[in-house]
Amino acid sequence: MQLTLYTDYSIRVLLYLAAKPESPSTITEIAESFGISRNHLVKVVHNLALKDFIRTTRGKKGGMVLERSPESISVGALVRQTEPDFRIVECMGDERSACPIDEVCGLKGVLTAAREAFLNTLDQFTLADITQNRMLLRPLLIRDIVTNPHSVRNVNRGKGSAAQPTGRRQKVRTS
Repeated sequence: MQLTLYTDYSIRVLLYLAAKPESPSTITEIAESFGISRNHLVKVVHNLALKDFIRTTRGKKGGMVLERSPESISVGALVRQTEPDFRIVECMGDERSACPIDEVCGLKGVLTAAREAFLNTLDQFTLADITQNRMLLRPLLIRDIVTNPHSVRNVNRGKGSAAQPTGRRQKVRTS
């Protein structure tokens, strides 16, 4: 079973916010940290706010923070609310299957049990569980002057000069 990018990005947003609880974060910060499209994250963030995983604030000092404590955010609940379809194969849907052995096939029951075991395992973990290594995550995700002196956000913006990055930002792979 493979999770959609939408769910993957939802998890990444929450991981980032859990790693940086002291101040609001922006979509741009998160997109840059993971090397993913800002435009893709806009819809993800909107949905996470609608489902009360995060709280967003507009304006100059705006951004997003976790709405609830990491201990109260179930990974299983997050996946259930962000995945559009849990059909592993076509015959697991609500509509009539085109498979000629659908009525007698034993595979559907096995795959259903596997899907439930997958989701039950995710239910055993919270955002706090998967971010226990926050001190290791933080320097990889939160680009600041200490961890990345070449970040565009940290270049000294002199009078009348445009900020230019002094080095290439590395993409962080998480999966």
